Amino acid sequence: MQKDTKKKDMDNYERTKMQKEMILQKLKDKGCRITKQRLMLLDIILEEDCSCCKEIYYKASKLDKKIGTATVYRMVNTLEEIGAISRKNMYKISYGAGEDMENACSVELSDHTVCRLSTKSWKKVVLEGMRACGYIENQEITNMIFLPCTNENR
Repeated sequence: MQKDTKKKDMDNYERTKMQKEMILQKLKDKGCRITKQRLMLLDIILEEDCSCCKEIYYKASKLDKKIGTATVYRMVNTLEEIGAISRKNMYKISYGAGEDMENACSVELSDHTVCRLSTKSWKKVVLEGMRACGYIENQEITNMIFLPCTNENR
């Protein structure tokens, strides 16, 4: 039982580390400086379940008395602009693989049809698609990280 907990903690750490690296790269690509305060705010958002900017500010102000609410709001807006967070998701970067949310994924098609899938259904779609395309054989999906889709025709 203890090995399972350690493995799960390590998997969560690796997922969070990868998310953080991807977000930092997007911030750099946007021309943002990576300051200590931005790193701290990103860590708070990645590690905590925050429901609003005030909650993020409260947690951040315990770590850095000099941080201002404007810094928190600017960081949240920037993260939303680069697609790292959605205010609809209450500042959660992702949710655990074990959750089976009823409308975990919405896929909008070119004719404006929206397909809403539960976590279990979405995982099945991705798994079957990856098998059909030859990406995997007998492996199982343990985690998925999504970047926002663009509407560019390439």
